[in-house]
Amino acid sequence: MNAAELQQLVAEIGEGILARTGRSVSGCSTCGQACTDTCAAKTQEIVRAGADRLSSCARVAVQAPGIARLIDHTLLKPEATRDQVVALCREARGHGFATVCINPYWVATAAGELAGSAVKVCTVVGFPLGANTTRVKVAETEEAIRSGAREIDMVINVGALRSGDYEVVEADIRGVVEMAHRGGALVKTILETALLDDNQKAIACTLAKLAGADFVKTSTGFGPAGATVHDVALMRLTVGPEMGVKAAGGIRTIEDLRRMVEAGATRIGASASVKIVEAAAG
Repeated sequence: MNAAELQQLVAEIGEGILARTGRSVSGCSTCGQACTDTCAAKTQEIVRAGADRLSSCARVAVQAPGIARLIDHTLLKPEATRDQVVALCREARGHGFATVCINPYWVATAAGELAGSAVKVCTVVGFPLGANTTRVKVAETEEAIRSGAREIDMVINVGALRSGDYEVVEADIRGVVEMAHRGGALVKTILETALLDDNQKAIACTLAKLAGADFVKTSTGFGPAGATVHDVALMRLTVGPEMGVKAAGGIRTIEDLRRMVEAGATRIGASASVKIVEAAAG
């Protein structure tokens, strides 16, 4: 699928859902469109709001000093212990990672360890299958925020997406987004790209954007495969510059990270975070 075909597909999906629900997507205040490519006015607006790093569909250079702030320092193994979570938080504080990403049980522990630091607590919802009901996902989100989470990585309903039930998928994401945003948290939607074809990936990204999510994310790390450059580039092309793209799953080296950022990722999920930033500093 080339870029023109992808853009047409995305437009048709979005128009169909908006027509059925009576909603609209607000466009750029300067050009009057929902920009799907870089807009100078939008870039200036984002910079004025305080951003010190922007995403682009073009290839970009990754500089070592900012690498840690791209990374969600991740420990999602079911056997993780309290001592390991505490150590993860101390590493995150020491290196200045964006977040620690841990299972919901450990959110309060992580929030206590990271109090007073710039490192946020990220947790997962509907993890790792995405097959929970929306009500359960919303309840998970509410409890996580109450415990101290400020970023929510939710797994979409992959089965519903593959069944063509797009309004179900969009409503599922929207339920979590509305709860998270009320609590001051942002949402990353996990697509589990290894289970989808390119059309389905583009559709999932479009639904996440329509639902108001802040990021799209490649993988749980527990699926059949993790992030690929192809998938990150496709996701970036689909969502445009307005949303974040998180690459996760199998990113173990500084070279892996650079390739993902060059493809359009603005956040990286990794358990090898310390190794990556040490390699960058070296």
